Amino acid sequence: MGNQRIDTQKNSIAILGAGTWGTALARLFAVRGMDVTVWSISAEEVETYTCTRRHPKLPGMQIPSNISFTTEINCVSGKDYVIFAVPSVFIRSAAQKAAPYVTPSQTVMTVAKGIEKETLLTMTEILHEVLPGNRIVALSGPTHAEEVALDMPTTIVSACEDMAAAEEVRRLFDGSCIRAYVNADVKGVELSGALKNVIALASGIAVGAGFGDNTRAAIITRGLAEIKRLGVSMGCREETFSGLAGIGDLVVTATSMHSRNNKCGMLIGQGVPAAEAVKQVGMVVEGLNALDPALSLAEKHGVEMPVARAVKAVVDGRSAKEVAAALLSKPSSTGDFADR
Repeated sequence: MGNQRIDTQKNSIAILGAGTWGTALARLFAVRGMDVTVWSISAEEVETYTCTRRHPKLPGMQIPSNISFTTEINCVSGKDYVIFAVPSVFIRSAAQKAAPYVTPSQTVMTVAKGIEKETLLTMTEILHEVLPGNRIVALSGPTHAEEVALDMPTTIVSACEDMAAAEEVRRLFDGSCIRAYVNADVKGVELSGALKNVIALASGIAVGAGFGDNTRAAIITRGLAEIKRLGVSMGCREETFSGLAGIGDLVVTATSMHSRNNKCGMLIGQGVPAAEAVKQVGMVVEGLNALDPALSLAEKHGVEMPVARAVKAVVDGRSAKEVAAALLSKPSSTGDFADR
């Protein structure tokens, strides 16, 4: 299933970011006949992956010999597709570096999940600012790189208001281990991807603090309600949050040991300071990057997000058990008690 060639005349791609997801996607496209170049800002990474054909965070995957690694951002020149796979906090700077070499004929994708702290923009909104004129597609869903790297069945959402662009990107995954779906609700898809990381932190914190499955189920369910409330208030489609980019991505991120947000939350719940927890995880923890922007959006749109506020309190040093007790006993209106 994972080795069919892509049935398209467009067959070249640049992936900006040599993390686990960028590298797993590079392999997925390369073994199916695409010309793939991966950019990293780190010369050490480029040399290591070029020589060893291994990624330390993807130990079961061999990097195909036909993937090129480079530190030269002009690698995007002439490529049919450009994927931004850098952490959300670097999307703008990476796009600014790439902008002189990107043309409107190229389809741009982002797999980063986040909200820019200063502007409260999503990833595609940032890219539209920096790369005006390009078709820009958000890819999101329950897609742990560790499983895609081993060709395990996976689903993803290709989101763009231009449905022709969303459909074109969807077709890139035909014949691979990934089944792709399309969605025109880009804002809903991107908010889901960013905010589920905050709820995954909460889920991990609960486990680290010694709470059980009842608590975790409550956090995931009520966390989804918060995400949906905010999204609908911002004009998103309610059904988006019941789909793969919503509940699907939330469940996998809040429960899987592949999830860096879940792992980081567990450490924080055990009393490890957030900065130290990130060091122990050894990768970017997007939930911490999204936390303040999520609360800023909630305030801007007049939406209550008690689970996200609880995460903020624990990250800032309060006891997880103390915060949980406060959540359970807080005064509520009739609307707060509704199961929705």
